[in-house]
Amino acid sequence: MAAKTDPLVHMGTITAGEARELYKENPIILLPMGSQEDQGPHAPMGDYLLAEKMAELAAIRASKAGTRTLVAPVLPFGGADWFGSMIGGIAISQATLTTVIAEMVDSLHRNGLTRIIVINGHGGNVGPIAEVARELYQREQVVLPSLYLWRIASALLPGILGGADKAAAADGHGADPLTSIGLHLLPELIRKDLIPAAKPLKRDPVLDLPFTGLGLASFDGHEVAMPNEYDETFNLGVAKGDPRLCSAETGAALTETLTDICARFIVHFAGKVAA
Repeated sequence: MAAKTDPLVHMGTITAGEARELYKENPIILLPMGSQEDQGPHAPMGDYLLAEKMAELAAIRASKAGTRTLVAPVLPFGGADWFGSMIGGIAISQATLTTVIAEMVDSLHRNGLTRIIVINGHGGNVGPIAEVARELYQREQVVLPSLYLWRIASALLPGILGGADKAAAADGHGADPLTSIGLHLLPELIRKDLIPAAKPLKRDPVLDLPFTGLGLASFDGHEVAMPNEYDETFNLGVAKGDPRLCSAETGAALTETLTDICARFIVHFAGKVAA
């Protein structure tokens, strides 16, 4: 957790006077992104809160290691994908999100802040981030890397939980890794009394095929792409993983390892991209 002695890392709380001095050195800028969507009946809909917190922890650690790193204001609204049917959810189109990211990057570049890393917390953001990064590299040979937190975290689960089977039982939307990380970082926002039991994914109501994931069903063991939104596929926002298997202890281990990976990447990136 951030302490009073930690370096100031949030761009939104830095004064204009401090900014004029601090930004002369072209520090590393993290762009945290998430979503406002259903994360299960027990979890806050704003998973951007966790993306922002992870960016903060990584920025503090990298700064303490000698690579000054700052966190831009979080972009809380994710790219529209499968979750539009949830009341209270807010998403923006893939095209609009691409424009928003590009203009955020251009705003920083205009004033010499060119060392940027995206810290992503939503699958619907992956395409727009990649499109902006590709165009930027082709135009200016500037690299805009991104770290998809929850994909990295899912890959860490077997090592933390003690095997692929245990990881598979806990891993999924509405379960790990977000619920465990939430129990560790934002325990006051997790409603333990609303954590549901795991259920199998539903069947497509039109073709009567079993769903295997978002946008996917199975026909005789073969993958079929499907247009159904998450509420037709998941159960109360929960996919295959069992949220009852999530824990603050797992969240602490995931948070520590994710923070270390992100901070080390920041230091590596800074060493390769001149200020």
